[in-house]
Amino acid sequence: MDFGLNIPHEGAFDFVSLGALVHRLDPGIIPFRKASQCHIHVSGGEFNVAANLADCFRLRAGIVSAMVNYPIGDLIAERVRAMGVKPFYKHFEHNGVNGPNMATVYSDRGYGVRAPVVFYNRSNEAAALLRPGDFDWNAIFAGGVRWFHSGGIFAALSETTAEVIIEGMQAAKSAGAVVSFDLNFREKLWKISGGQDRATEVIGRIVKHVDVIVGNEEDLQKGLGIPGPEVAAKSKLDPTAFFGMIDRVAEKHPQVKVVATTLREVHSTNHHTWSAVAWIDGKNHVAPTCELHILDRVGGGDGFASGLFYGALTGESPEESLKLGWAHGALLTTFPGDTTMATAEQVRAFAKGGSARIQR
Repeated sequence: MDFGLNIPHEGAFDFVSLGALVHRLDPGIIPFRKASQCHIHVSGGEFNVAANLADCFRLRAGIVSAMVNYPIGDLIAERVRAMGVKPFYKHFEHNGVNGPNMATVYSDRGYGVRAPVVFYNRSNEAAALLRPGDFDWNAIFAGGVRWFHSGGIFAALSETTAEVIIEGMQAAKSAGAVVSFDLNFREKLWKISGGQDRATEVIGRIVKHVDVIVGNEEDLQKGLGIPGPEVAAKSKLDPTAFFGMIDRVAEKHPQVKVVATTLREVHSTNHHTWSAVAWIDGKNHVAPTCELHILDRVGGGDGFASGLFYGALTGESPEESLKLGWAHGALLTTFPGDTTMATAEQVRAFAKGGSARIQR
């Protein structure tokens, strides 16, 4: 195939993700210190990709995660069902006082010159308690699975979550699936779970099982321990630095066939210039560039990944798949929340050069 990937043609699931489910409190443009109300969005880097593939692109997607039996868990589980994602949960009982909990992400939207602010309450998080043996992978993959995905946020949560990822990836490989990993390097999370050295060691062990990596040059440096580019990028939209590191990634992890990321020049909180790049089976690809007027930037990268994966899963060319990822990620920033409200038809129209003219 054009991607250098051996993607199964059939399976009960087109896509299964492993990761933490969270709920994000969003006070809009009001900072939390002055907020009087919040919207609640259900999220999680790995879940977002599965939800986008199910809801927008109409693929059969699943999520493997922790779930707590209490009202916040009920809220999250309802949203998982609404997005059309099949859940496989390890259930935990809440003690009524301090958990285990479904993690909370606090994220305002900022405005203009004021950047968004993100912080967490992941205290006694159920997902961090997951360990190898908690899931029956043979049962989950019994009907076949085409693509398996996880990410660096889940890997950073505890001493055991990375081992669950490796266990899941090994089972997915045995089932014939392609395996992807979003580096999603979060310094705050790794700082409290062993720091930079542990991050590089853990992610290095995970990536040995991976065919497709999502991550920018900073992710590659900090997550994989790859030296920085020899040629500095001229701007945030210049793919030179990213492509300059790919030979080192391929040398260290020769089984990796795809490395992709978004490119974003932030002019203000609500105005970005947007593009994307991918190295696919030895060839470099660059998406178009467009101007984004942002409503909510959270989830744009997951939107990109889901569009790219959709293209690969449905037999599109690398060029078209990259455009679908670029288009879906762009559209996702025009919706509130972390998961898609777009249709596949809208994504394809924008990828082909569609405009914002009214649709009658």
